[in-house]
Amino acid sequence: MSYAIIETGGKQLKVEPGRFYDIELLHNEPDEKITIDSVLFVQHDGEISIGQPLVSGATVEGTVMRHFRGRKVLVYKMQPKKKTRKKRGHRQEITRLMIDSISMNGSAIATKPESTTSDDTEDAPAEAVTAEVVAE
Repeated sequence: MSYAIIETGGKQLKVEPGRFYDIELLHNEPDEKITIDSVLFVQHDGEISIGQPLVSGATVEGTVMRHFRGRKVLVYKMQPKKKTRKKRGHRQEITRLMIDSISMNGSAIATKPESTTSDDTEDAPAEAVTAEVVAE
């Protein structure tokens, strides 16, 4: 299992290929590929690379899935005996990011696993099955 620790949105996050993460808003369009260069730590097959502060040559590639807003956080301020009350709400803008691969010096050391489809259609291609039905 390979993973990396990246810094984005002022926070540090442990990421693995093939998983998605909710991070601070990135100003990119959905389905757009992005590269994160601020990699602090990389672990691959027991080999560890620690940056001071960043690992040189390490990048994390990802795809923006969608943008949305997080849950509402209520902020309630009150001063006792003064009849002063303030109630505010905040919803953080969030980007869902799918991690595609972790690279060191230009070569991908970990990529997301390929998704497997149903095994029913492996025996014959779809075109051959439709051609047989039409011929009958």
